[in-house]
Amino acid sequence: MESVKPSAVTQSKSKLARAFAKVLHLHAVAAAGVAPDDGVQKVKPEGEVKDDQVADKTAESLSKTFDKLDKELERVTLEALVAKLFATISAVKAAYAQLQYAQSPYDADGIQAADKLIVSELKTLSELKQCFLKKLYDPSPEHTILLAEIQEQKSLLKTFEIMGKKLESQLKLKDSEVIFLKEKLEEANKQNRLLEKRQSQSGQLSVLENLHISGLNPSHFLTLLQYTVRSMQSFVRVMIDEIKSADWDTDAAASSIEQDVVYWKADDKCFTFQSFVCREMFSDFHYPFFSLRSDSSSEKKKWRQVFFERFNEFKSMKVKEYLAMKPRSTFAKFCRIKYLRLVHPKMEASFYGNLSIRNKVTSYQFPDSSFFASFAEMARRVWLLHCLAFAFETEASIFQVSKGCRFSEVYMESVADEAFLSTNLPLESEPQVAFTVVPGFRIGKTIIQCQVYLSHFHSKVNH
Repeated sequence: MESVKPSAVTQSKSKLARAFAKVLHLHAVAAAGVAPDDGVQKVKPEGEVKDDQVADKTAESLSKTFDKLDKELERVTLEALVAKLFATISAVKAAYAQLQYAQSPYDADGIQAADKLIVSELKTLSELKQCFLKKLYDPSPEHTILLAEIQEQKSLLKTFEIMGKKLESQLKLKDSEVIFLKEKLEEANKQNRLLEKRQSQSGQLSVLENLHISGLNPSHFLTLLQYTVRSMQSFVRVMIDEIKSADWDTDAAASSIEQDVVYWKADDKCFTFQSFVCREMFSDFHYPFFSLRSDSSSEKKKWRQVFFERFNEFKSMKVKEYLAMKPRSTFAKFCRIKYLRLVHPKMEASFYGNLSIRNKVTSYQFPDSSFFASFAEMARRVWLLHCLAFAFETEASIFQVSKGCRFSEVYMESVADEAFLSTNLPLESEPQVAFTVVPGFRIGKTIIQCQVYLSHFHSKVNH
């Protein structure tokens, strides 16, 4: 680091002041009309006194001027020192950032280079400290300030580049973690579906094993209803997943099913799809064989044993094998009609790009696809519930409530507890039925509540 000692600056300043004073003194003598003769100055006594006073004043003025210059020089040199100090600190930060970046993933050469750079910059800081203590001035402070600012900006730019690379590495790591977690989630969902399927096929119907027609009671029907609703919910999840995969607007789809519904949560729209599936699957439930057989209007008493036998047959039946063996059976007709009503052609085309499944179902050639398998299992359970309903001495009847009806704990069960927990509603406002999610049933004097979605309306509904 180039510097000039304070004593040298002071000596130069004194010599320059004396030279200026001497020149000004000679000019003053010449102005008084006195010329030197052979090195001997002939001056009038009174003029000589005046000239000395002028010279003293001039020297004093020059001394003040050089004091100001000296202070200005000290200020500028301190600014240059501070600028170099900040530039060096920025360089240390950049080197430290480089050292951190080289540690993960481990880079031995990068760590060694960054370590040397940190040591070098720390030595520079030590030198700057000594310059400050010994008051060693920079001979060209303005130039040094500019260079220091350039160095500081380069160090900051280097630090930001290293931070950017580190953030990119962290982003890639997070993306990898997201992909890994998605794979784990998908695997967990598959396991859950498999366990749910096993549980639905065996454990839930174990209470219906060795059941005699004379021992039927509403609890048996309720168990089978819950078993059926779970299958419907599973199919609804598959349908919603397909809708999202096809980039359909789920909000618009829900609004096309039920209009003017204010949902408590965005996820509650799944109840709208479940309502639609239940409405289609349970349509004509109160007619024997869903009115698919010409003799279904015959005397009901003789059908009781027939339906109970069908119930026992379908209880352990594998739907895929049954449809393959009896593609023209009443149950096969039931699957055909319900599928064609439930799955719109535009929906199927957007899911799979064609109507191959629909065409096969129309011609009683049932396809081997996961979507249709989910539908067929749901249809089997609805059919099984239908058979059990007509196996009672007084067959089970089905009911649902209309939109706008007041909530009744006797006949209804709410699928959304928020309807009773909300505190942002007026006291006189009561929850009302927006739509029926799962229908209710009557078996003799026993009422099985229907499941409803409750909302609030600004205007009163006329009953």
